[in-house]
Amino acid sequence: MKKWLVKELGEPQDVLKIEESDRPVIKDGEVIIEVKAAALNFFDILLCQGKYQEKPRLPFTICSEVSGVIIKTDEGSRFSEGQRVLALPKLPNGGLGDYVSVPETSVYQIPESMSWTEGAAMFITYHTSYYSLFTRAGLQKGEVLLVHAGAGGVGSAAIQLGKAAGAFVIATAGGPDKGKICKELGADVVIDYENEDFVEKVKKETNGKGANVIFDPVGGQVFDRSRKCIAFDGRILVIGFAGGEIPTIPANHVLIKNYSIVGVHWGLFNKRSPEKVFKEHEEILSLFEQGKIKPLIYHEYDFEDVPQALNLLASRKTWGKVVVKM
Repeated sequence: MKKWLVKELGEPQDVLKIEESDRPVIKDGEVIIEVKAAALNFFDILLCQGKYQEKPRLPFTICSEVSGVIIKTDEGSRFSEGQRVLALPKLPNGGLGDYVSVPETSVYQIPESMSWTEGAAMFITYHTSYYSLFTRAGLQKGEVLLVHAGAGGVGSAAIQLGKAAGAFVIATAGGPDKGKICKELGADVVIDYENEDFVEKVKKETNGKGANVIFDPVGGQVFDRSRKCIAFDGRILVIGFAGGEIPTIPANHVLIKNYSIVGVHWGLFNKRSPEKVFKEHEEILSLFEQGKIKPLIYHEYDFEDVPQALNLLASRKTWGKVVVKM
């Protein structure tokens, strides 16, 4: 089988190499999957550079989201050969190869109606957004949801999930092209943050009340500005810091406006409550089959083009998810 290996740390185009290797051998509690598609994430770049919080021993294979067909199961498995699944491979044995062995606890069935690229692109974005909006923020029908970076992976999922829940969705995006994407995803109002002040626009759209829930994967000044348009009893969701700057939180302002700062660490939630994640997966698949959500795919790349795809992802010029076809 072929797979991409990182044998030394550096820029993806310099350190990623395709090599031939033996097929994985099944271990207790695992299944072997023939990979059909794999989704790339920004942290795959950081892994190559040695800058990610997790530092696997060299050599390793990147990619933590795949879809494919189970070709071998352990005795007594809840899965069967031939099943269509998505999976979260564990480092150092990432998913950028023809086959991968994955613990059953990180494998989830997908329906025939879902394409391989959709399956690979769905899990992290939709589970993060679903957990954020409903478990952490308790988003209710009729509330105003402000989604920052609405054309991104988690942002695009949050727009669709918010609309499916009956929220009034305001999305921010950089430039008209990404703004158009947010509108097509279902956002009621789109704000081009490159040319508009999102604080003033949110206040105008809500008659000065502000947004009940703010979904923030950016951090930095975006978080600071969001505090100016959060509603009384509102919830600001801290998803991540894609902008690179970690903001500080003035407790007096939180008290005066009576809002909550809500942290979202989906990975830890997944480790501590896997049974709840499986339940959420069923609910997400139900929304997919009802046509209420659909993964936003930027482009499908060939297996040989992984370094170029990661370079483009690093440029922050993509939207949605970048997927590799196997």
